Amino acid sequence: MIRFENISKQNSHRILFLDSSAALNRGEKVGLVGPNGAGKTTLFRMITGEEVPDAGQMSIEKQVSIGYFNQDVGEMSGRSAVAEVMDGAGPVSSVAAELAALEAAMCDPDRDDMDAVVERYGEVQARFEELGGYELEGRAREVLAGLSFSQEMMESDVGALSGGWKMRVALGRILLMRPDAMLLDEPSNHLDIESLIWLEDFLKGYEGGLLMTSHDREFLNRIVGKIIEIDDGSLNTYSGDYAFYERQRALNEKQQQAQFERQQAMLAKEIKFIERFKARASHAAQVQSRVKKLDKIERFEPPRRRQTVTFEFPPAPRSGEDVAVLKKVDKGYGGRTIYQGLDLTIRRKERWCVMGVNGAGKSTLLKLVAGATQPDSGTVTVGASVKMGYFSQHAMELLDGERTVFESLEDSFPQANQGSLRALAGCFGFSGDDVEKKCRVLSGGEKARLVMAIMLFNPPNFLVLDEPTNHLDLDTKQMLITALANYEGTMLFVSHDRYFLAALSNRVLELTPDGIHQYSGSYTEYVARTGHEAPGLRS
Repeated sequence: MIRFENISKQNSHRILFLDSSAALNRGEKVGLVGPNGAGKTTLFRMITGEEVPDAGQMSIEKQVSIGYFNQDVGEMSGRSAVAEVMDGAGPVSSVAAELAALEAAMCDPDRDDMDAVVERYGEVQARFEELGGYELEGRAREVLAGLSFSQEMMESDVGALSGGWKMRVALGRILLMRPDAMLLDEPSNHLDIESLIWLEDFLKGYEGGLLMTSHDREFLNRIVGKIIEIDDGSLNTYSGDYAFYERQRALNEKQQQAQFERQQAMLAKEIKFIERFKARASHAAQVQSRVKKLDKIERFEPPRRRQTVTFEFPPAPRSGEDVAVLKKVDKGYGGRTIYQGLDLTIRRKERWCVMGVNGAGKSTLLKLVAGATQPDSGTVTVGASVKMGYFSQHAMELLDGERTVFESLEDSFPQANQGSLRALAGCFGFSGDDVEKKCRVLSGGEKARLVMAIMLFNPPNFLVLDEPTNHLDLDTKQMLITALANYEGTMLFVSHDRYFLAALSNRVLELTPDGIHQYSGSYTEYVARTGHEAPGLRS
């Protein structure tokens, strides 16, 4: 359906693709992976025609419709979320807009041309029905409900929504469109677990070709059956999910390394023989033969290993046994009750993940514990010797835009030497000239990494983390999980990443309309015990 044949592409002075080939066939669900800057977005843009290869050929079958979702949703305002989603469905959307305008016109009793309006309304309504417009609106509402929109949000002006909700609207447009090929660039960003699982089911039932990127490995594993990897200018194809790709890539590297080492040993042996006997006339023929043989040998290269970073927590000071205690806590906003009589004790070394649908009070709980907001009544007590680190999306907004990455680290740790700060920056993905970037030009992921680096350098013994994996790529996320798995302190966190939840939790706090439930054991045990992956999926 979509084919790349021997393509090459260069951006500025960087080669993204060199004589590379890959294909998306009908009905395939493919994950596109590679480090940041490898060329994933460029590949999407070549498919949509926004860019062209410098060499080689990119071909798309005739009559193939393509829907492309990316993070740049543009301006949206003046229409409801339902109308905006329907707008992606082709001609029916313009008919729907005219129908809405005519309905508004018929509500004006002072119009002189009412007969003409009514007549036109009949014509447009017939065309709307012919195009399946009434079914389309129902499907649009179904898609928005799956993406966690309330009825009120569906009807309200999309311009009043936050950036994250606008992205859901943009995603809904592509899903409703159901093109022959869907290109999804990070569709799992900004989605809660309930929406993620709904989207998984939707994409599993989608019959077209799917090419997508995601920083959520569980999401990838459940949907894709093929991986296209961008690696140092090459497009490498693996038949299997993301977990298979990881295993196969590691095995390929191991085999390539062994092959390289065997050849190096053989070459060393041959060279030793040549050096030893090259001056002897009696061995001249043998030496000459071996020299010719070496010249003809195709040399194996060692595997190109991706640069992986690791971060190890320096030992944190030990806290008391009771890290945080909430007693009879009431909290509400604008007449809406969030908590009533909440009791919770967080003890040393416990790792609580907080689960709940949007608006259940997950972030509010973390703010209460962190002291970022106060209870209406009741008490929140942080225990003796507790040193807290609080990560929230708001923390990224507090970075000084005019300071560089390195200056931000220096400001936070004036006593630290430059070497240790550069090592810290490297652990969190800021190598070379990246440390000289000003904070105002950093992406969301880079800001998150910088805030996390500052928080973890002088380690707290109690981490309060609100969606710490938002914006992080797969490699950085894995680094963080590995580091936190070895962390000796206490954790309270919210995340929609199920791999993160399963790897790090040993307690679950579930916030539901019928009460608050506490579970001892990990997120995996919670799923096994309750039969659902998130509170909003309770049957």
